[in-house]
Amino acid sequence: MKVFRFACLLILCLCARHSLQADGDQFFREAVEPILKQHCYDCHSHTAGVMEGDLTLDWQSGWKNGGSRGPAIVPGQPEQSLIIKAVLHTDPNLKMPDEKLSDQQIAILTKWVQQGAPDPRIQKPQADTTAALDWWSLKPLNRPPVPGAGNTNPIDAFIQDRLRQQGLKPAPPADRRTLIRRLMYDLHGMHPTPAEVEAFVNDKRPGAYAQLVDQLLASPRYGERWARHWLDTIHFANSHGFEHDVFRPHAWRFRDYVIGRFNQDIPWARFIREQLAADSFYPDASELTVALGFLGAGPYDQSAAATAPKSFEYLDRDDLVTQTMGAFVSTTANCARCHTHKFDPITQSDYFALQAVFAGVGKGDVSFDAEPAVAQNRKKWESLHQAALANNATVLLKPEYARLVTEWEQQRGPEPKWHVLQPKTFVSNGGAELKRQPDQSILASGPAPEQESILVTTQPELKTITALRLDLLTDPSLPHLGPGRAHNGNLHLNEIEIRLFPPDAKEGQKLVISRATADFNQAGWTIQHALDGNPKTAWGIYPKVGVGHYAVLELQSPLTLEPGTRLVVSLKQVHGGAHLIGRFKLSVTDAAQLDVIALPEEAEAVLKIPADQRTPAQQTTLAAVILKYRAEQELAQLPAQAKVYAAAAEAANERGMVKFAQPREIHLLARGNLEKPRGVVGPGALSALPTLPARFDQPNQQPEAARRAALADWLADPKNPLTWRSIANRVWHYHFGKGICDTPNDFGRMGGTPSHPELLDWLACELRDHNGSLKHLHRLICNSQTYQQSSAFRSELSKIDPENRLLARWSRQRLDADSYRDAVLRVNGTLDLTMGGPGVQQFTQSPGPQATPVLHYDQFDLDSPGAYRRSIYRVVWRGIPDPLMDALDFPDLGLLAPVRGFSASPLQSLVLWNNRFVLHHSQKLAERARKAQPMIPDQVRQIVLWAWLREPTEDEQRQLTQLAEQHGLETVARLVLNSNEFLFVE
Repeated sequence: MKVFRFACLLILCLCARHSLQADGDQFFREAVEPILKQHCYDCHSHTAGVMEGDLTLDWQSGWKNGGSRGPAIVPGQPEQSLIIKAVLHTDPNLKMPDEKLSDQQIAILTKWVQQGAPDPRIQKPQADTTAALDWWSLKPLNRPPVPGAGNTNPIDAFIQDRLRQQGLKPAPPADRRTLIRRLMYDLHGMHPTPAEVEAFVNDKRPGAYAQLVDQLLASPRYGERWARHWLDTIHFANSHGFEHDVFRPHAWRFRDYVIGRFNQDIPWARFIREQLAADSFYPDASELTVALGFLGAGPYDQSAAATAPKSFEYLDRDDLVTQTMGAFVSTTANCARCHTHKFDPITQSDYFALQAVFAGVGKGDVSFDAEPAVAQNRKKWESLHQAALANNATVLLKPEYARLVTEWEQQRGPEPKWHVLQPKTFVSNGGAELKRQPDQSILASGPAPEQESILVTTQPELKTITALRLDLLTDPSLPHLGPGRAHNGNLHLNEIEIRLFPPDAKEGQKLVISRATADFNQAGWTIQHALDGNPKTAWGIYPKVGVGHYAVLELQSPLTLEPGTRLVVSLKQVHGGAHLIGRFKLSVTDAAQLDVIALPEEAEAVLKIPADQRTPAQQTTLAAVILKYRAEQELAQLPAQAKVYAAAAEAANERGMVKFAQPREIHLLARGNLEKPRGVVGPGALSALPTLPARFDQPNQQPEAARRAALADWLADPKNPLTWRSIANRVWHYHFGKGICDTPNDFGRMGGTPSHPELLDWLACELRDHNGSLKHLHRLICNSQTYQQSSAFRSELSKIDPENRLLARWSRQRLDADSYRDAVLRVNGTLDLTMGGPGVQQFTQSPGPQATPVLHYDQFDLDSPGAYRRSIYRVVWRGIPDPLMDALDFPDLGLLAPVRGFSASPLQSLVLWNNRFVLHHSQKLAERARKAQPMIPDQVRQIVLWAWLREPTEDEQRQLTQLAEQHGLETVARLVLNSNEFLFVE
């Protein structure tokens, strides 16, 4: 042990953290273990104990594995141990620490290595994992017997049994005014009105309290309150965070989803499955796509995504693993990034198996149809469109689709008659030489510019125009006969515009094109790209060069022309590389719009063959063209899709459209180092639960979502003890201010231990066995005597149970930031209970030095539309907090926030006293009192009744009236809104 002490001394010298002050195990507990707890979880923040060459000396595995030079210690062989060479300072390139140890210390260290370098912190290897799994949270979940007998609420039976063991008695029940206020804040996060309090206080029916609980749980306000708890737990916010902290305009839909699902009280197992893999479990319920906002809840490092994508993806997946395992099973799996978890039975392979689950998704806006019927319709036409592009005869020749082709042929009528337009003027802004040909086409010659736009002016002879046709023609003077001027005969038409100039018009009218079709589209370069307003896209015809092509542009409505009217057609070609039109011709028609679509030559040939004489191949050729256009027509008529910020195999973000054809390959990384990949790891979860699979059998051909679905099933399994203990403990935490286990995101050996383990197991079983109903658990808790106890101070508890873990009384709690803000609005009568929709930005913006804007909370109009809505609907900017909410400990949602902090400081008091929100609404409260009562004493009484839900005492009435007369009623309102009676729930 003495030798090990000096080895630790060396380690601590290298860490520059501690010096040797104690012996043996005491030294380990007081000096070494704190370092392990504080610094050895995260490979990116952990610097303690790290030597040059990736060597770590704070744990036995570190010196055994060694760094780039090999093992630091070879047990029993000091002469082969780098650590001995380092302390001897015999190698000029290997000296540690800088100030050489004494000869005595070196001798003791050498002797320790000779003895095998024992580490008293490491348990001897065991033949099985029994010891590792012998931890309360990992044990199988079985319902324990309820102490005692009778009709006592089981919660009370467990709590009171423990109190009896300690010689304590529960506190008496709280009064009814206190209970309704407690329940309202607990279940709704809202301040009750005096009328609600009076009705409950005067309701003497035996079941009045239980009915109140049911009434509150049935209200939509319940979902708004408890959704906020879940959003904290998964660090959901409306902006990216990090250096480029930009807004996520579609994130709010996930917030509304959570509110709705809590109000509907869906089973907890389903809630898990929806958030992780709604696209896999419920593919026909397109509206549930919003649930995938869970995967996009965390921050997004936009800068790292652009500059270091490999590292970014790794850390982004790490955040997903941390969030998922912390929220659903209260497990710190992320501690195994660099090495097997030092305190819990979580292997490094487990960690990377969890990373593999999320290896096929990227964050961004995910499109979906909010109406299932629309989604089904879209799916049908998209499937048909794909079949048409692939010439899939099996689909295209189905009777239902063959009928559509027949109908089109019957309605088509005669072939449209095209009238060639005679160009009056034609000019290229790129300097190309344009010549009109005898057939009224225009041929380009001379040096080909990099880019050009061509303007053609004509005077049509038709009185009505329904469509314009652009013919691309070949010519011997063009490369490969054209029709383009590029070296390979191709062209890129970026945009086409048609403008109408009536006689004597001062400016032209841009005509709306409702549909564009072409006889041929280069893959990814369709005629629609010439109408999308994006100069980066274009229509191309490669590789089908050397032949003519054409496009038909249908007008939104027939165009009636006066004599002398001019049409100006603009052809923009700005891609460069001389991808220009070589020869073209313009025509117009007055035929019915339904008839005018561009047909490839092959389809035109099929139309000349009687329908009953066509071969299956010919039928497929025609059907592919007609059904492709029909599908495009139907898709264009569908409503635009909604978006939610989430994570999926396809998502749109600042980098463009993120698409993963298949999940990325995940390797186990030596010490979490991206440059040191080892074997491939498949998707899976924790190996510490023997009743559940540690790895998922996921063949490569399965869709990516199947991985997430497998994890969701693993989490939601009734045999998973972590899941049900986690959510039962979390619910208890929000009711009582502290969980039965006081570390709700960490049920491992570095977290807390349950104060009432049998009660926690009973609650977990009760929740699991009652269809995962949170409302069932709320009823049990709120109807218990334990919950209804008075919070009055009891001196006998101060020494026995100073933190009130035994729950011999109720623990008073301060309003959280959201509840305080909503309470102020409720008291002055302005609270807006409108539900759902985009968040309210309670600030103004100005440009910042980079993508992150400057937010001005002090310039927001506190009476503007949306300013009175509940706090759950405000926009939460991840890195720029609201000063009022920040002062009341609203969490930093760059991190998971399973527990809200509590601070009580002079700064907090100053903010609450002077913040413009409080000042503004103090005035509002005073105005409300003046409208309600004519005299100052009555106005004071009314303010106290609204805020404190009781009549003021004689002394309070006298002092507050005097204050109002001397300094105004606003001062009384301000004082009341800052009082402990308003700020705390008893």
